[in-house]
Order: sequence, then structure tokens, then C-alpha cells
Amino acid sequence: MSSPHDFDFLHGEWDIHNLRRTDFLDADSDWEEFPATHRCWSLFDGAADIDEMDVPDQGWRGLTLRLFDPSARVWSLNWSSSRTGKLFPPVTGRFGADGRGEFHGDDTHDGKDVRVRYVWSGISATTARWEQAFSVDGEDTWVTNWVMDFTRRTSAS
Repeated sequence: MSSPHDFDFLHGEWDIHNLRRTDFLDADSDWEEFPATHRCWSLFDGAADIDEMDVPDQGWRGLTLRLFDPSARVWSLNWSSSRTGKLFPPVTGRFGADGRGEFHGDDTHDGKDVRVRYVWSGISATTARWEQAFSVDGEDTWVTNWVMDFTRRTSAS
């Protein structure tokens, strides 16, 4: 069951290796690779956090605000990018006993309604993985369109 400290693992500074589909809805589209740096800090005694990802090679930054709802015991993850200056619709969910977090929401992409899924997995003191997938058929099939592999930065980085 989720708790206000589920995202404590993410606090600090990270290097990210990104793989992102050139077409978020096409499972056969090419992958682009790019690096990013990331920093995350806690708010509300752990029941919220915010992070900023810097993608200098592409000239943009992104941020996520995560908020824990103690009565429902779920998180809402709210993404924004310097490219749009808008807050995207949130995804909500929780971590399971296996340490895997799964979060779902509704959005649009290229004029199509999409179901969005974020998955956090592979969490350790020095690594984590985030994946985004879209479904346009009521969650019968998913296209994983963005994967971030996180590696904790050392003081020498």
C-alpha cells in the first residue's frame, strides 16, 4: 500500500538516459536517445515532491509535481514542460508490495484520446526506471513510447 514516502528514493541528483519514440502512437517508429540531468526534492514532510529534468541537447526542461492523497492512499503525478508551459492532466496510482509503481490517466496526443500509463520499477539506491505508454484502444494494447533509466549522481559527477 502506498505511503507518503514512496518517492523518497528519487530525492537527490540523477543522470538520465532517455529512449523516446519518434511517434508516441506507433510501436514501429524509431527510438531517439538523449541524456538529461535530474534533481528532486521533498515537500510536505514527504507527502509531495517536485523534480526538474534538464535536457540541454534539446533545449527544454520538464518538471513533475507529485502529491500524495492520504485518504485515498494514491499519488497524482503532474507533468509540465518548458516547451508548452502547461500542466498536463495528472496520472494517479500507487506502489504495490513488489515495489513497482503504476499510474494511469487520460490525455490527448495528436488529436487522439489516449490512456496514459507510467510505471516506476527497478528501484534501488542508485538506479530507477520510468516508462510511459499510451493506449488508444481501451487498454487492450499499449505502446511504450518513453523510457528513462536513472543513475544516481555521485559527488564527483
